Formats: sequence, structure tokens, C-alpha cells
Amino acid sequence: MSAVLHAHPESGPALGVDAGKPRKVLSEAGQRGRWWRFTAILAITAIVLVPIVVTVLLAFTPGPNSTATGLTFENISNVFSKTLAATWLKNSLITTLATVIISVAVAAPAGYVLSRGRSKAVSGYSLLLFVMQSLPIITSVVPLFILFAGMGLVDNLMGLTIIYVGSTMTVATWMMAAYFDSIPISLEEASWIDGCSVFGSFTKVVLRNSLPGILSTAIFSFLLAWNDYLVAIVFLRSNEIFTLPMGVQSFFQQNATDWTSVMALAVIMMLPPVIVFATLNKYFSVGGIGGSLAGR
Repeated sequence: MSAVLHAHPESGPALGVDAGKPRKVLSEAGQRGRWWRFTAILAITAIVLVPIVVTVLLAFTPGPNSTATGLTFENISNVFSKTLAATWLKNSLITTLATVIISVAVAAPAGYVLSRGRSKAVSGYSLLLFVMQSLPIITSVVPLFILFAGMGLVDNLMGLTIIYVGSTMTVATWMMAAYFDSIPISLEEASWIDGCSVFGSFTKVVLRNSLPGILSTAIFSFLLAWNDYLVAIVFLRSNEIFTLPMGVQSFFQQNATDWTSVMALAVIMMLPPVIVFATLNKYFSVGGIGGSLAGR
């Protein structure tokens, strides 16, 4: 009996060492897996960034008739002085900002109805939005052109903005509704108990906790309007009304051999989205309302 009792304590450490080995092996395997994933993501990111890096380098490289050496801003200044790049940039900013403001202003209350409503009318409206979202914009370009031609909205920035707002509205409404679903309705019920109206709780409670969702919707609308070329080429005719994507294509057709100037205009087009993402990135958060329900 004593032999057994003496052997039992000694077996504990041996079993502890053996049990620790699988955990150590799993930890090392997890570390290797993370390094492989990091390497793969780094390689994919480098491949994606190659065209952007080449575009930026060509934009600041002296042109064939330039006397400058090294990197220079000469191409960008020439683009602004010898083309309508400033006008194209202004037109794109006008249509894009108008699209973003109108889309968010309409999609926010519409998404709130989809998120909180439970009637058949709301379900039918949701199904209608889904069907409209599945249709490509190219299917409605020709009918819209015929309709807008009779209304004097062809070759007009207002007509282009109306199309952009309509094309972004369905997805923007779905995005807002999806974010509103993540906000507990108990927060609104608490505000109702305190005497707040439905509209008041929407503006003071829901919207104040929906900044990431609003920004995501705004960025989606911004990118769709800013990068559009298909709709613009159908509805715009005058060079002075061109948006920046149309201006880049027109300039490229006329200066196909002057790659430095073409890339300079491309860099001008890339700057606003980069500025928007860099400015608004710090406002994105995950789980920002988690503490609102503490203790409930």
C-alpha cells in the first residue's frame, strides 16, 4: 500500500508535463497559421497596390517635354491650367455631395420604418426595395433618357443627380435598416416612458447611436456617384458639364501618348475618396451602444 501511495504523487508531475505538450504544439501551430495568413494578406495587398503606386509615380514623373528632374508637381498644374479639370472636379463634387445628403436624409427614416415596422405594407415595401435593388441600372437608362429628354434634364447635372439618388436609395435604405436592427428597441421604450415622441426618440436616440451606419451609407452613396461613368456617358454631352470620370476618359482619348498627364488627372480623381476615408475612419466603431444596456 505504501508503494502505491509513494508512486501516486510522482505520477502527477509526469502527467502534467504530458498534458502540457499538446497545448504547446497547438499554440505553435496557431502562431504559424497566423503568420501564413498575415503573409497571404500582405502579398494580396501588395499586388492590389501595384497599379495605384504606378499611377502615383507616373503622375509625379516629368513628362516627355519637361525640363524638370526628379518628382515634380508640373503634371498636375498643367492638367488644371490646360484642361477643364477644375470644372470637372466641381461638377463631380456637386453631384456627389447632393447624392450623399439626399440619400442619407431619405434612407434614414425609410430604414427606420423597415426596421421597426411589422405590418403587411412594410413587408410589401421591403419586397419592392429588394426587387428594385436586384435590377441593374443599365435596364432603366434608355427609358430614363427618353423621360428626361422631354423634361429638359438631359445634359444637366440635376438630372444626373436624380438618377444617382434613385440608384442608391434602395441599398442605402437596406443598410440603414440593418444598422437600426442592431439598436435595442428598449432604448426607445425608455425614452417614450420619459415623454419623448416617436420622432423624438428616432432623432435623439436612434440616430445618435447610428453614426457608423450613417457613415457607411454616406460612403456607399459617395463612391457610387463619384465613380459612375455608365450613366454619365449617356446623359452628358457638353464638355463643361462632364463629371470627372467623363473628363478622364475624354482627356485620355485626346492624349493617349501623354501618360504622365493622364495619370496626374487620375490622381486628382483618387484624392477625394482617400480624403473621405482618412477623415471618417476614426468615427467608425463596433459595439458602441453595448454599455447602454448595462445592468438591465
